[in-house]
Amino acid sequence: MGNEALAQATAAFSRDGSSAATGNVVSSGKSRFRGLGVHELAITGGFWQQKQQLNAESIIAHCEQWMERIGWLANFDLVAAGAIAGSHRGIEFVDSEVYKLLEAMAWELGRMPDAALEARFDAIVRRVAAAQSADGYLNTSFGHPGEPARYSNLADGHELYCFGHLLQAAVARIRTGHDDLLVSVARRAADHLVAEFGEDGRDAVCGHPEIEMALVELGRALDDRRYVELAALFVERRGHGLVDSGSKGSVYYVDDLPVRDARVLRGHAVRALYLAAGALDVATEQADIQLASAVAEQWSNTTRARSYVTGGMGARHEDESFGLDWELPPDRAYAETCAGVASVMLSWRLLLTTGDDKYSDLIERTLLNNVLASPREDGHAFFYANTLHMREPGRVVDETQVQERADSGMRAPWFSVSCCPTNVARTLASVSCYFATADGDGIQLRQYGDYDVATTLGDDKRVSMSVRSGLPFDGGVDIEITGERPTEFTLALRIPAWATGATVTGPDGEDVPVAGSQATVRRVFQPGDRIRMSLPTAPKIIWPHPHVDANRGQVAVERGPLVLALESVDLPSSVPFDDLELDLAATPRATTRGAIVTMKMVAAALDAEAPYATHEPAAREFGSVDVELHPYSEWANRGPSRMRVWIPHRPIDSP
Repeated sequence: MGNEALAQATAAFSRDGSSAATGNVVSSGKSRFRGLGVHELAITGGFWQQKQQLNAESIIAHCEQWMERIGWLANFDLVAAGAIAGSHRGIEFVDSEVYKLLEAMAWELGRMPDAALEARFDAIVRRVAAAQSADGYLNTSFGHPGEPARYSNLADGHELYCFGHLLQAAVARIRTGHDDLLVSVARRAADHLVAEFGEDGRDAVCGHPEIEMALVELGRALDDRRYVELAALFVERRGHGLVDSGSKGSVYYVDDLPVRDARVLRGHAVRALYLAAGALDVATEQADIQLASAVAEQWSNTTRARSYVTGGMGARHEDESFGLDWELPPDRAYAETCAGVASVMLSWRLLLTTGDDKYSDLIERTLLNNVLASPREDGHAFFYANTLHMREPGRVVDETQVQERADSGMRAPWFSVSCCPTNVARTLASVSCYFATADGDGIQLRQYGDYDVATTLGDDKRVSMSVRSGLPFDGGVDIEITGERPTEFTLALRIPAWATGATVTGPDGEDVPVAGSQATVRRVFQPGDRIRMSLPTAPKIIWPHPHVDANRGQVAVERGPLVLALESVDLPSSVPFDDLELDLAATPRATTRGAIVTMKMVAAALDAEAPYATHEPAAREFGSVDVELHPYSEWANRGPSRMRVWIPHRPIDSP
């Protein structure tokens, strides 16, 4: 994001004073664009409705049941009864998972009111509220008899991180039309934080960023600048050695450099992404071009050299961290689901500030390929980390037990650190809020599916339309203007980076020019006007950057926005998984959900006692086979399987 775009965004601060819910983000009147909230855009069918139904019917209840079963909800009851000493269940920051569950429930209730879910939501909120101290402090792991003192372990205790998720749950409630007990709890908690950590309070930060963006979101929702100012303090304090980093080092806590001075995201991936998102929120509210430019540069340098083809971020299992530039081993990828969620949140904020659809492209890639890889097709098990190459079939998981978090062979129902299932739940409940934006004079469609839009533009123009699309599998998009009267506005359609050769037809059958990442129609739209867009989704070969050593000699296959994967369950038992090479001379052919590719079976003659030789080993080819590749996000749904995204290729000029 250059200074020109930021200057335009700053100039737009006075043009649009509205605000709207945007999933885990709340856009401000100080952004160039605003997101359309759950009352302005509703998913009506297709792929994304299936995902939201899975979330509503399975994932949210699954998370609630596990937290009840293993005592994470009961921790609040114990605090309220004064009986927590020695009885706390789970790690120090399990409160955050309860709050993310409440956020998911709040968004879901805003999307689709349900009396039974409302009753469950209210019951949990009452249990949480009962555990809040008179001064607004709220945590089940600190500050009570038999527990460590408040704020005695800011590096790893996650108290402010937990507060942040509480505040975001309240923001979801506010943005779906409520001012109730949860909002009251959040107000008291935020007021406590202002008193405790404001200008005259503790000069400290949390070891895990999150509170920064939560304070800004709550400040926007309640129109309380104190919360925004505290968020700004936290951002400016970061990078000055306030975190007791111990043996992990300051980079892990993203405390090695002030945010303004950093040029790339580094350290623990989720921490780094949450901090960048919060810093951009502060920059937007304070019209701070320097800070916003620093965050935009961090995004650019990170996506260029430190992100996977799936949108996943974080190459190292050690410290769940980014690696160095071009350190992207597929078989050791961590690519934590929560880092994918955080990446979407950061990209969305940058999109609202600039309108640049490169951020929409990454949101689409990350949601479809990284985040949606986490939940199993029944919504009862999840990946924490998301490898891109599984050398041996994963072990069958005991679904009655809590699992360790890093295993990527098979999805597990719950983890000792179960941040990812609840992050998936709140993201799917609010995913529609990432689909479209508005400014004073128009609507911009950023993602596609089946949904209806009904909103009011800056000059009180009522605009409504229906969007229908079979994406991510079919590239046709149909838009019909609805409503009761002619309305003049600008409709901008995102042309995804993968959609080379896209065409757009206007209401009168005219060809609409495609300029870069958008096609724009400006006219007096009549009810019944239709716009048709065709986005080519033919399978494509994707080549790795030559600096990524781990992927040399390999290619990936994409179909539209989907990254595809080779799974051993799709091979005849007689076909050796390790000896397959993609035949680049054969054009991949689309299937309903994936692609058929031709593989050459090639064995190398090597000394059986060593995995290397003093000369190039001779290769022996023994046939070819057509194999169907499926979406990467669906891998391991059919049982234990070997898998790879990056596939060795047969050179085109090879015999």
